[in-house]
Amino acid sequence: MEEDLKNFIKVWVSAIISISYCYYLSTRFKSGVFRLLFILPVCVQFLFLPLCFSSLHFTGFTVFSLTWLANFKLILFSFNKGPLYPTPPNIYQFICFTCFPIKLQQNPKPRIHLPKWVFAIRVAIFGVLLYMYDYKKDMSSNVLLVLYSLHIYLEFEILLAPLKLLLSMLLGCDLEPQFNEPYLATSLQDFWGRRWNLMVPAILRPAVYVPVRRITERNMKSEHAKFLGVFATFLVSGAVHELIFFYFTRESPTGEVTLYFILHGVCTAAEVAAKRTGLLKRWKMSVMVSRLLTVGFVVVTGGWLFFPPLIRSGMIERLSNEVFLSTDFTKQKVFSIFGEFSRILG
Repeated sequence: MEEDLKNFIKVWVSAIISISYCYYLSTRFKSGVFRLLFILPVCVQFLFLPLCFSSLHFTGFTVFSLTWLANFKLILFSFNKGPLYPTPPNIYQFICFTCFPIKLQQNPKPRIHLPKWVFAIRVAIFGVLLYMYDYKKDMSSNVLLVLYSLHIYLEFEILLAPLKLLLSMLLGCDLEPQFNEPYLATSLQDFWGRRWNLMVPAILRPAVYVPVRRITERNMKSEHAKFLGVFATFLVSGAVHELIFFYFTRESPTGEVTLYFILHGVCTAAEVAAKRTGLLKRWKMSVMVSRLLTVGFVVVTGGWLFFPPLIRSGMIERLSNEVFLSTDFTKQKVFSIFGEFSRILG
């Protein structure tokens, strides 16, 4: 843990230096392919940084923030597009908006802010969930599937929500939330586009969906172009998740997670098409049933295609074990600091 922590600091210092270089490139070169050529070495560097860790949490945070999001942000920035355009007014904001999974909130919409105790409840549920792994041999596969799904969601929420709050205070601006109660989604379009991991669709929309739709609209109907744009977006997301799983497991990709996102891409595109043709209006469905069907489809297909590579590699167990190890490590450090402080005072 201590060695990984040192590597984590070194990796992120090098990332900040590289991102600072990209910031000053924008003052030297106009947007376009020429700027991209100078940014590409940084993108390649970010592909190798996650290999510096054995810790899944350090690997995961670095992959998500740098290898995936920062690389896409910088490529879009090369052409004056994406979350980094217009360019933030100073280098500190540029570094934060590039390094971390945050996005400036534009045209703020009124949101229902959940009470602070809701976050405490989520932490408590996550703690209970971790201890439940000790009894997983006595659980059915369906219960375990729900357990794994909750684990992924709660760990994302617990790690990213405080980060967003801290950066919002440091930067003095409103930031977009990372999640918007995904368990309340009433359709796949609602789940993937408006509720789950919102920084990702904010990146994939200008990076994949819009270019594919514009190119294909030249040779086909607008509706068909939209379908291909949605499909291409989910295909790219699946390919990136294959890369992420490689960093976690260090095993050759199986293609299962790509199939998972292709399936959801086809279903989401079909859902959107059905809405436009008015086909779904014939079947009136309550909001509760829509939510159950949507979340159920995400979880069940996840048990079929998304989770198997992680379960086979033992990654889920390693994640829970790392939480306990991190807690013990933090306790030891805190107690040693207090002990040293008491010794000096005494």
